[in-house]
Amino acid sequence: MTSAGPNTTGKRVNVLVYTGIGTTVDSVRHCLYTLRRLLAPHYAVIPVTADMLIKEPWTLTCALLVIPGGADLGYCRALNGPGNRRIEQFVRRGGAYLGFCAGGYYGCKRCEFEVGDKTYEVIGDRELAFFPGICRGCAFPGFVYHSEAGARAAVLKVSKDALNVGIVPESFRSYYNGGGVFVDAPSYADKGVEVLASYAEELNVDSGSGAAAVVYCKVGEGAAVLTGPHPEFAAVNLDKSAGGPEYGKMVDALAADDRARTDFLKACLTKLGLQVTQNTTTVPSLSSLHISSLDPADTSSILSSLQELITTDGEHQYLKDENDTFRIEKPEAWNMESLQEALPDDSKEDSGKAEEGIVDYNAIVKHLVIHEDVPLSKMTPYFNHHAFYSNLRQYQSQMREGAREFGSSIVYGEVITSTNTILEKNPKLLRNLPNGFTATATTQVAGRGRGSNVWVSPAGALMFSTVVRHPMEKMQSAPVVFIQYLAAMAVVQGIKSYDKGFEEMPVKMKWPNDIYALDPENADKKRYTKICGILVNSHYSAGEYTSVVGVGVNATNASPTTSLNALAAHFLGNKTAPITLEKLLARILTTFEELHTRFLRTGFDKTFEDMYYSDWLHMHQVVTLEEEGGAKARIKGITRDYGLLLAEELGWDDRPTGRIWQLQSDSNSFDFLRGLVRRKV
Repeated sequence: MTSAGPNTTGKRVNVLVYTGIGTTVDSVRHCLYTLRRLLAPHYAVIPVTADMLIKEPWTLTCALLVIPGGADLGYCRALNGPGNRRIEQFVRRGGAYLGFCAGGYYGCKRCEFEVGDKTYEVIGDRELAFFPGICRGCAFPGFVYHSEAGARAAVLKVSKDALNVGIVPESFRSYYNGGGVFVDAPSYADKGVEVLASYAEELNVDSGSGAAAVVYCKVGEGAAVLTGPHPEFAAVNLDKSAGGPEYGKMVDALAADDRARTDFLKACLTKLGLQVTQNTTTVPSLSSLHISSLDPADTSSILSSLQELITTDGEHQYLKDENDTFRIEKPEAWNMESLQEALPDDSKEDSGKAEEGIVDYNAIVKHLVIHEDVPLSKMTPYFNHHAFYSNLRQYQSQMREGAREFGSSIVYGEVITSTNTILEKNPKLLRNLPNGFTATATTQVAGRGRGSNVWVSPAGALMFSTVVRHPMEKMQSAPVVFIQYLAAMAVVQGIKSYDKGFEEMPVKMKWPNDIYALDPENADKKRYTKICGILVNSHYSAGEYTSVVGVGVNATNASPTTSLNALAAHFLGNKTAPITLEKLLARILTTFEELHTRFLRTGFDKTFEDMYYSDWLHMHQVVTLEEEGGAKARIKGITRDYGLLLAEELGWDDRPTGRIWQLQSDSNSFDFLRGLVRRKV
């Protein structure tokens, strides 16, 4: 069932990593670490569960599905039947599958594991059958579950002819622990199978012709790459002390071949049709967080309210919260030494210095620098506080409702975990922050999204989260559920009123809280693509609802979809100057506050309703309601009491039956690409 509304481009920007039954924690962590380094900022690498794969509308935005290491019988229990049907259909229609070790066994027609060993033996056919033959293991002896006993640095000989992209090594050593060999792989060439790498050492099982360690399989319009070894395991994340002296030597051998391993994986991903990052992304270090205000008295007030939470340890002061520990830097402490500490190339132990391995960002002490004056540009070279506050003051003066809170106090970090996490997951800090306090960053290393989504956070995206306090006495006349709609309206109206000419920018809202833009590359086909994600988390405390509203807008970054700069260049021509993040942030925040202030006064009245629909994608769109047995319906709007989506049931010849469905945003998702409204997991 296709949508009768505007078309959208199904840009595949997600790489999904299965984390459900059967996987091991280590395999998932290695997988996420390596793929994020090789694919950022072009893709969001997201963990997903079996339920999500079976029930959520993931296939149209997914570029690659990854099944990591573990035990493939668990995968069978979780995904046999409906899950595997969706996976196979996804690949056949042009998707890509990457199976590491157990994920490699799982992608074959038949698995033969440790045949004859009563403890470990697993024999059986598999549903996906991307490789039309047998994966037989273990390729090398000594495997023990949840142990490094059978681990080794397996030498792989690369088939350079099959991987004629970029720099490809002749051979390299890969971490191996329990994987198989693809039996008789060369004989399946007529079925679209290519050997990408072979084991160069004697094997423990009969491999038939060849000794295929990594294979590529053409599957319909898509493809799969299956591996026996673990080329996604980086030596830097292996603990030398996890085994004896030989294990330490193995880790050293893997480290020596790390560049070749990375080049091989890049070539495999490229062969699957993905866009890889040529200069492998390093793991960024966390920078200091800078608190400042338009009025210095507001900063003093925040510091005063935090005082009772601050503890002293030696010469330093700390605020220990539920998720993060902050070290408080007083303004008078600023000198060259503390300036050095604020920059992201910190050399201090607790600073989150850039490392090559997996980093536990929650365990790192965050430096919270509280400024009496506006921070100097040399302290925050990627965010100009003077420009932000200057624009904020100008926009505030134009607001009819008297906007003066949102953005008047901010915390900025060049590299942070997530603006939403810093505020929402630290309740002590959050309780003491004023209405409209905003966190913003240049780069997020752990951005969060709605449901299973993660909004990609490359430099050039405008990322911020704002504290919105909603009085309890307004809950009936102005329900808190509308905050997500107000945030979406603020982004669209903020963009359209950013500067002269911007009212022509083709940006619209998707229910309940995403922003889509007319894709400059497909403007003639009226195709829309996502340009902004919004995440709202609310909780009740002390007589009011506190919401943390997180927003990520592709402002100047072209990846992973398109950007406001690309839109302006295409639709507005040379009439405008390039967008700056400081000005855009000030514009959206003042617009948001104006809308929220009016909402508290009037509720979602007719004027609000008209404003909302003027920038809405869905009016009169014909959709399929999956939860209602595939009923066909026409979107009529949202209710003014609780923002429920109104859908009018259609019968024969698309005539209304008289039945109206009311759908909640919290339990339904709008698969706009296919005109489906479906219940969320």
